[in-house]
Amino acid sequence: MEVWSVLVAAVLGLPLAYALLSFLSAEHIPSVSVTVEDAEARDVINNEKYTAATHQATRQQIPCYDPGNMQFLGILEADTAGKVEEKIQRARAAAKDWRQSSFRQRRLLMRVLLKYIIEHQETICRVSARDSGKPMVDAAFGEVMVTCEKLAWLAREGERHLCPERRTAGVMMFYKAARVEYHPLGVVGAIVPWNYPFHNVFNPLSAALFAGNSIVIKVSEHASWSSRYYGRIVAAALAAVGAPGDLVQIVTGYAKAGQALVTGGVDKLIFVGSTEVGRRVMAAAAATLTPVTLELGGKDAFVVCHDADLGQAVATGLRSAFQSCGQNCAGAERFIVHERVYDAFTAMAAEAARGLRQGHALGGPPVDCGAMCLPGLAERVAELVDDAVAAGAQVLAGGRLVRPPGGGQFYAPTVLAGVTPAMRIWREEVFGPVMAIAKFHSEDEAVALANDCAFGLGSAVFSQNEVRANAIGARLEAGMTSINDFATTYMCQSLPFGGVKDSGFDRFAGVEGLRGLCVAKAVCEDRWPWLMRTDIPPILRYPVGDGAFGFVAGLVGMFYGTSLGARARGLGAVLRALLPAGKKR
Repeated sequence: MEVWSVLVAAVLGLPLAYALLSFLSAEHIPSVSVTVEDAEARDVINNEKYTAATHQATRQQIPCYDPGNMQFLGILEADTAGKVEEKIQRARAAAKDWRQSSFRQRRLLMRVLLKYIIEHQETICRVSARDSGKPMVDAAFGEVMVTCEKLAWLAREGERHLCPERRTAGVMMFYKAARVEYHPLGVVGAIVPWNYPFHNVFNPLSAALFAGNSIVIKVSEHASWSSRYYGRIVAAALAAVGAPGDLVQIVTGYAKAGQALVTGGVDKLIFVGSTEVGRRVMAAAAATLTPVTLELGGKDAFVVCHDADLGQAVATGLRSAFQSCGQNCAGAERFIVHERVYDAFTAMAAEAARGLRQGHALGGPPVDCGAMCLPGLAERVAELVDDAVAAGAQVLAGGRLVRPPGGGQFYAPTVLAGVTPAMRIWREEVFGPVMAIAKFHSEDEAVALANDCAFGLGSAVFSQNEVRANAIGARLEAGMTSINDFATTYMCQSLPFGGVKDSGFDRFAGVEGLRGLCVAKAVCEDRWPWLMRTDIPPILRYPVGDGAFGFVAGLVGMFYGTSLGARARGLGAVLRALLPAGKKR
């Protein structure tokens, strides 16, 4: 059976079976109503264009615009440090109630959110596309699908990973019962970037609330407009399940608002952004000993072996490089291709890239590649490409700024061959639509090239020999590796997400991320209190007996001796210590 036949059977069969089982055991899930404004629902909202001259940003206001056509969307108020501290206190008060909530109520909240998202996918994607510039299909993948998977996983498996977990008590403490309990931290703070405005809010929000916390989320000033609609979704869902309305607080503002969140007394901070800012966040958090999870920059390696399925590798590589116009923390930035398939890979990639449609995400024919969200990012991508060309790289497709008549921030999907580690584009994060390709001769060289980088977030290896692919993947210095695919580790929500080196540390997804939003409390008690209660032996009570040391040393030998004779000698030492000569005088 061909692989597509298997996929079709899975796509049609598994969800239907899952839906049937869910229907037979499901509780009623309330529907929520959320107001959708004209600007959020319509393709064209007005004729006013954003310009820095007419809408100058101030520290008190945030001008919002569509990066795909520079259409002015409105102005939001920037929260002051005092306002942020007020929101933290409101969240803390709500957290005291929510920590007592049942898992049943938390599951219901996840399912209410999931139900709304499924029923309003187009509006959610449209709002995200308008605020970040990404095409609707990319929003469906990166905003909706991964969020739905996160919510479904939490509802399905979250309780199991937060229930008390039995642990072994050890040899000496055989009469004790040991466990770990997971208690809510209190208030979680999150500073999230602009590239996925919907998912970057709902990802930390869902995990924090399911773990019994409240959360204060500072959204980027470059994608604040959409947070109004997304905030209304959250508020409606909280009300539907009887949760405190102040449980989720959204902060809009600039660096001072973010700093106030870091130093304002949250119990843990999750920061997703650049390595440079991450260092400043960590330094500020150190002053209050606030624990921090850092998910920072990435330059993921995409290794293509000589025996890879080129059709699969090229198609996946294009998605990895150009999804959301390359504005992906886990997107591939360094394509390392074996010399035997290098020419074929570059030719196939260039031909496909030249056929990509680029433009505004809304109001016209579908596009493959959208706009650059961050102001000035298109020009920075152009600078890195031009620098590589000057050093000997060859542009096979794209390689230019795009200035459409309707306005917008665009850089053409680019395939760049002949890239070497000496070039800036090899070492600096691009965060744009560039497929930078280098050649390798041996597996050792491929690994060395992949690891020749300050970052270590994700990675991918393509080979039809799974043993080879996994062997290479195991040697890559990265927090995640996908075999014959791109970033699938993120769709598996049971897996942790995060990197090594300058890509940060700790994990904000999976079992590890969920438990990281809790206090892991160790508990130990008598296993059989009705039979045996722990007490201090008389020889060890203060003042200790003359044979106290011999008694303890004998216990060590009796329980941990590496041979039967050693354990017997330990038992003898214990008995001798208990003789009258070893007791207290």
